[in-house]
Amino acid sequence: MKMRTLGCIGLLTMLVACSQSDDTAAPGIDMIAFAGIEEVRGLRTSEPDLAAGYVLFSPLISDTSYLIDREGRVVNQWHSEYAPSGTYLLADGHLVRGARAPDAPRFNGGGQGGRIEKFNWDGELVWSFELANDARLLHHDFAVMPNGNILALAWESKTHEQALAAGRQPDKTPVAGVWPDLVIEIEPTTASGGTIVWEWHSWDHMVQNQDPGLPNFGDPADYPRKIDINAGPPLPETTAEELARNKAIGRAPTTATLEDRGSDMHHSNAISYNPELDQIAISVRELSEVWIIDHGINTVESAGPAGDLLYRWGNPSSYGHPENDAVGLGHQHDIRWIPAGYPGAGNLTAFSNDAVGSAPPYSEIVEFTPPMNASGSYLLEPGQAFGPQATVWEFSIEGFYSPFISGAHRLANGNTFISFGPQGRFVEVNPAGETVWEFWSPYSGDVRLPDGSLPQPVAPFMFATFRATFIPADDPALAGRDLAPLVPQPVAAELNEEDIAPFR
Repeated sequence: MKMRTLGCIGLLTMLVACSQSDDTAAPGIDMIAFAGIEEVRGLRTSEPDLAAGYVLFSPLISDTSYLIDREGRVVNQWHSEYAPSGTYLLADGHLVRGARAPDAPRFNGGGQGGRIEKFNWDGELVWSFELANDARLLHHDFAVMPNGNILALAWESKTHEQALAAGRQPDKTPVAGVWPDLVIEIEPTTASGGTIVWEWHSWDHMVQNQDPGLPNFGDPADYPRKIDINAGPPLPETTAEELARNKAIGRAPTTATLEDRGSDMHHSNAISYNPELDQIAISVRELSEVWIIDHGINTVESAGPAGDLLYRWGNPSSYGHPENDAVGLGHQHDIRWIPAGYPGAGNLTAFSNDAVGSAPPYSEIVEFTPPMNASGSYLLEPGQAFGPQATVWEFSIEGFYSPFISGAHRLANGNTFISFGPQGRFVEVNPAGETVWEFWSPYSGDVRLPDGSLPQPVAPFMFATFRATFIPADDPALAGRDLAPLVPQPVAAELNEEDIAPFR
């Protein structure tokens, strides 16, 4: 079934900074209303016969992760010393949470991480891993594999000279160079460490059509499983004054420079692992597409043709095909396979922040079926873009716009759980598009870096959450746990006028 419920956006005829690779926001927008700062917070809608379960989330500027019940009451919480990114509850009751390493020396883009932490149910830190140096930085998201290893997104540094030598256009190459993505697999070892046992580098799979005298020359349309090194937006035009202003209000990292604006060439923001296929899906925001790569090869093989993209979808213009103005993705976040036994099993879902062809802009949830043959490989007709040409299901409603972060995933009962990240708003809709549960988080935070700045440039999105996840009541992680609401409940945020005055 394909369903689209769409209305007028009104207020949201705008472009907000969707990632911190673009530090500007359109003037004249009521950012307080858009961010929901003055909204009534807590449980707003709860229909009968909801599936039993809980919701896990971590506010972006908080040191705390929360597990709430269907009434919005906190039943458990975990405290870190750092601001979060991806947060996951494992089958054994441990919480694994990404963290913003405060002493990361470079990589001044949105979604900085550098650290992954594991806590037991009682909140004790039992494991951590850090990768935050001049050469590499963990960012945004990770996925925990069934064997306990962790697949994580990271940036790696390529200098200005290296980028040009690989065929990157000079007008797309910042002075500070570029940060292509890599995926690493971490095997936890000691209580504060791990071994990287597998790697995949996007830099190994580039193609360029700028200079036949440089490596990897070719027409991107002829190499659909490779990555056009020049695909993506131009460098942002940011003046020193604009950058200083955005730093002052928390819209850009305090360590950002004019020289590294645009270095985050792809801004990948989510990773998912399919153990049945032994494949990895990556959400590549700046290209508005999803990549799938093979994990069933070793690191050496992953650097060669076997490590080229198995599949991509969302924006065929990123590899030289005509842009589809009706179907695809726009600056999406979150990518997940629908699990076996769930409605739509085997399909992929994503939160498309800027729906294709939307004017004024709106967001939509997209479910699509990758075309596969009997052998399990992805179908691709010669000279054509990867399919499908139509989605299975789409969802959007009036006022549905979330220009950055956010996510969505399918539930066992066929409903879809949606995170409006900037507002800290979580919604469950049924297949007909009706809202059956809605909660606005009352929790914020005040985690600071050593220089006193916020760890993520989210202002005025004080309640922002990277994404929230529904945890079914029969999840093994909850077996035998005390899930009574905490007494007393955590204190809801009380924002000072000075926090929001710049946006009035």
